[in-house]
Amino acid sequence: MPIGPEMPTQAKLQAIADRYGLALDATMLREYSTLVAGTINACRYVEQFVEQTLPVKYPRTVGQKPTSAENPLNGWSWRCDIKGADSGPLKGYTVGIKDAVCVAGIPMRNGSRILEGFIPDVDATLVTRILDAGGVITGKTNCEDLCFSGAGYTSSQGPVKNPHDHERSTGASSSGSAAVLVAGDVDLTIGGDQGGSIRLPASWTGVCGLKPTYGLVPYTGCAMIEGTLDHAGPMANTTDGIARLLQAIAGTDPEDPRQRGLIPANHDFDYLSRLGDGIKGKKIAILREGFGQDGKDSGFPAADPRVDEKVKAAIHAFEKLGAEVEEISMPEHLQGYFIWSLIITLGSAEFMLKGSGLGSNWKGHYNTSLGEAFARGMKARPNDLPHAAISSLLASEYLQEEYGGRYYWKAQNLRHLVTNAYNKAFEQYDIIAMPTTPFTATKHVDRSRSSIVDFVAPSLDMLRNTCVANVTGHPSISIPCGMIDGLPVGLMLTGRAFEDATLIAASAAFETLGDWRKA
Repeated sequence: MPIGPEMPTQAKLQAIADRYGLALDATMLREYSTLVAGTINACRYVEQFVEQTLPVKYPRTVGQKPTSAENPLNGWSWRCDIKGADSGPLKGYTVGIKDAVCVAGIPMRNGSRILEGFIPDVDATLVTRILDAGGVITGKTNCEDLCFSGAGYTSSQGPVKNPHDHERSTGASSSGSAAVLVAGDVDLTIGGDQGGSIRLPASWTGVCGLKPTYGLVPYTGCAMIEGTLDHAGPMANTTDGIARLLQAIAGTDPEDPRQRGLIPANHDFDYLSRLGDGIKGKKIAILREGFGQDGKDSGFPAADPRVDEKVKAAIHAFEKLGAEVEEISMPEHLQGYFIWSLIITLGSAEFMLKGSGLGSNWKGHYNTSLGEAFARGMKARPNDLPHAAISSLLASEYLQEEYGGRYYWKAQNLRHLVTNAYNKAFEQYDIIAMPTTPFTATKHVDRSRSSIVDFVAPSLDMLRNTCVANVTGHPSISIPCGMIDGLPVGLMLTGRAFEDATLIAASAAFETLGDWRKA
């Protein structure tokens, strides 16, 4: 029997024709069957060749799933011990990898039952770079179900506990990456960010998290959600860790189309040397629309005025270091959420859910084994999709059937409204500052005791500030700046494209002001 797909029966082709409203008589169907056979034979032909794949350069054993006693915060999905090169900027540093990133030979679930049992056969580009830089990968960190949450309680492996209050969320979707840092289990971690998923957990747990400039860090080998929003980046307890990890993973990758033509030819990747640049002479804008949000136009909860107060005090503290601070207004910031919402909802349904996390029509590395595992999971257990993903699928399919792709296309074409507004502000200011999240960590929601709406809403209601930088692509960092009722508060700084080093310098300067826990 030939290797590859079976020839479709005419009945199968007729069913497809009916689904698309094609009027085919018996003669036409036979002729189309002949044409389709040519495509099937092409499939059979390519099956004889071995695909080019991503390198796996360093030996490893499979490791093990940690016990509950070894994993009290449920921050780890899997533990391992993969040693990298003998020298480099990460020599002596342990690194946790978000379980949305492929590490060859190590189980990967992306927080979901859909991928249960999947073991990647490739190392993501950033994994190889971490090992090349001398890092030791000590495990995969737990993350939210398909990364479709900003809270911390949706993972199929159970909620990730906030180290400051186990009944509260860590922030997400890089929930485990934040928790294991605070626990002291690891030196550095990798997070992923499509709407705030690095900065949200950083804010709610009290660590640093940088969403780099779009395209600065290759996404090759990571589980995709929406190609124009996907980011991967560093998380750490200190700014030094952010700079160190970013220096290891940033840079061009011909296999990632997100990067093409974006990184300036003269870009300086030496972020460690910029740690001491300071903030003197820099102009910081307090973004009025990032504060005092009442939620009336979006349905989000109102901001906590205590968070606003803490963050404004932190921003003004930069004045002690020689920065100039002024308040500005940018109404377009609040428009960003609605544009982002359509792109992530409709784009993820087409790209991730229907496209098996790979989609089509882009030139780069297609992670075939991950795509096949996702497709099998979608076919075998679609009811195990997270509620938010099902909602996206239903909304996307309805709009697609009734209006084609109009609303996704239009949302993409409206990105310029927010991007141009930010770029105009950056003509005068070096940094735009606001709260990362408008309130501190909320309590976990019990799936078994809540309605679908009550389960989903609190997992997405804290990202109104963070999601905007995913729309614009600007670099954005969350740094801890104080505590309220024992829970951390995050300050978010956003900068010009590819001026990630400016944010790193500002964060390092802020650390010199004293212990944020006492602010």
